[in-house]
Amino acid sequence: MSKTSRLAIDVGGTFTDVVELIPGTGELRFDKVPTTPDAPTRGVMNAFAVAQAPMADIGMFTHGTTLGLNALLTRTGARTAVIGTNGFRDVYLLGRTDRRTNYDITYRKPAALLERYDTYEVVERSRFDGTVHTPLDLEDARRVAALVAERGYRSVAVAFLHSYANPAHELRMREVLAEVAPQVAVTLSHELSREYREYERTSTAVLDAYVKPIVRQYLHTLEGELAAGGFDGRFLMTRSGGGAMTAAAAREQPVSLILSGPAGGVIGAAALSRILGRPNLITIDMGGTSLDASLILDGEPVLYQGAEFEQLPINTPSLYIHTIGAGGGSIAWLDEAGGLQVGPQSAGAAPGPASYGRGGTAPTFTDAALALGYLGGETPLGGRLTLDAELADKALQPIATALDMSIKALARGVIRISNTKITGAVRAITVELGRDPKDFALLSFGGGGGLVAVDVARELGIPTVVVPPGQGAFSAFGMLMADVQYDFARTSVSPLAGLDPAAVDSSYREMEREAEALLAAEGFGAERRTLVRSLDVRYSGQEHSVTVSFPAGTGDMAGAVEASFARLHERQYGHTMDDPIEVTTLRLRAAGSVDKPALPLIAERTAGDLRPEGTRAVYLSDDRPEVRYDLHTRESLLAGDVIQGPAVIAEHTATTVLHAGDTLRVGPYGEMVISVAPVSKEFNR
Repeated sequence: MSKTSRLAIDVGGTFTDVVELIPGTGELRFDKVPTTPDAPTRGVMNAFAVAQAPMADIGMFTHGTTLGLNALLTRTGARTAVIGTNGFRDVYLLGRTDRRTNYDITYRKPAALLERYDTYEVVERSRFDGTVHTPLDLEDARRVAALVAERGYRSVAVAFLHSYANPAHELRMREVLAEVAPQVAVTLSHELSREYREYERTSTAVLDAYVKPIVRQYLHTLEGELAAGGFDGRFLMTRSGGGAMTAAAAREQPVSLILSGPAGGVIGAAALSRILGRPNLITIDMGGTSLDASLILDGEPVLYQGAEFEQLPINTPSLYIHTIGAGGGSIAWLDEAGGLQVGPQSAGAAPGPASYGRGGTAPTFTDAALALGYLGGETPLGGRLTLDAELADKALQPIATALDMSIKALARGVIRISNTKITGAVRAITVELGRDPKDFALLSFGGGGGLVAVDVARELGIPTVVVPPGQGAFSAFGMLMADVQYDFARTSVSPLAGLDPAAVDSSYREMEREAEALLAAEGFGAERRTLVRSLDVRYSGQEHSVTVSFPAGTGDMAGAVEASFARLHERQYGHTMDDPIEVTTLRLRAAGSVDKPALPLIAERTAGDLRPEGTRAVYLSDDRPEVRYDLHTRESLLAGDVIQGPAVIAEHTATTVLHAGDTLRVGPYGEMVISVAPVSKEFNR
């Protein structure tokens, strides 16, 4: 077997998804193994073990992990200090003075990652234009570095005032720390963000420093185990902005991994939208712990210049993804008023839903789906895990008794509550932003997406649901599509009308030289490098900007930018103004192109009729307790097959449900396209 074998492994809260590209045939193999939270690398190595190719024959491995995110969620990151400019010690802890919830007297600002005694200041100061106001006091710098070493910090973030314009003092501070506190991991704010806004840049640096020792240790351990197994190919990690980065780069800038968990699915969705000719998609990725909703517009994912984690800014480009606590492991519970709730608490991978038979006793969405009849014990999850209906019923029974309901009626309630929450997540990224869901198709994936997609689409009036091949491991498939990516930015606040084209071009060329050097060092030849210029533009006096493409080959740069800005502002905000326009930031996205798999065409049915392999009795209501749903196995479907609902489509990594009136057609790539019937009072009663 040649070195063209490729593997993508996406570590989720419950399962670790695996996609393998088989060389020669172009076949894609989808699989799942349990996630191992107690030993993260063990789950990854177990995923390698289910691949056909030996580790030595895999030429590229792309990996997605929530390790950094989990450290933030559980506040188990490294003990971190932050060093700022003298007089600006409290930039990080003060943050912004806006209040997100105006009328909630119980609101409390989310806790910071460090305390005031973890903040230090050094005598130095640069101005906004990069000139030096106060030189770096080396004696003071060594004093602070000694304190950092003495007090046992594992990591330190250095964020000096206006270092985006002149990073010399930050670079010198790193040298001092290397001399005085060599055991401490160092993050420099300008290496993550060359943009103004001191708090956002400082917050980004603190987040990076907080997870850096943990991510470094994880990657060091994993790389050692991979090498011991014979792997010597290219090792990539997915990043929050929708591309990939080398493992070496991830060790230095782990903040780019924090929101990368769902990125693979969005990358794959964008690629699939172009393959299928469906440029506008709403995506829902329902895993074991959470559901991630996003948009594909004109065949491209929506990218935001900046993101947040629990109201802590991350000043790096990120895909626009809305996440809620609604997954297969979401726990059903009763609130103080005795009302039924589902999530956001999750049973996770250990012990998992009760029906997994691993010691879990809390009732979950998966247990409810099994009790209803959507899932069945005859189709093991991932080909290995057989669900236990008795354990599911046992877990649901206490709440059913408390509510004076049957187990199946309670299970229906759990599913409907989850559907309502997911519908709300889709509304948040469409209706609440002025977009009509009816203008999109719904692309569902993840282990649980197919169980809820048709109901969510029907509620929102979305006419079509698309279920991709290998839906349960689709995020890992998207990772195979991810190019190596770097983002560069330079703050340049100035009126558009007075912009100096020569100065702008000089700034872009500086970023391009840096990008070319990085991509060349990582083995990408000139023919595989792509550099794309863009800039942030706003009306004078506005707080937020719109990112527009930089016009190439035009003599009237300002006029072209103004026209593009007007179109985008109208599209995003519904109006334009006559106010002066100003540029805030110059941006460059650099990509190193990797070979991407082509989805193989599947065979068409030339003889015989498609027949169900059995039925499942699905509970819809007390007066329709056992409605017969035809049962099909997805692996037996061929291009052109048509299935009329009600039906259940079981596959190796997931299950899809369609109801009476819905029609499923199998496309040429094995995608299932479901025409959703309008809302039925009969079904919803």
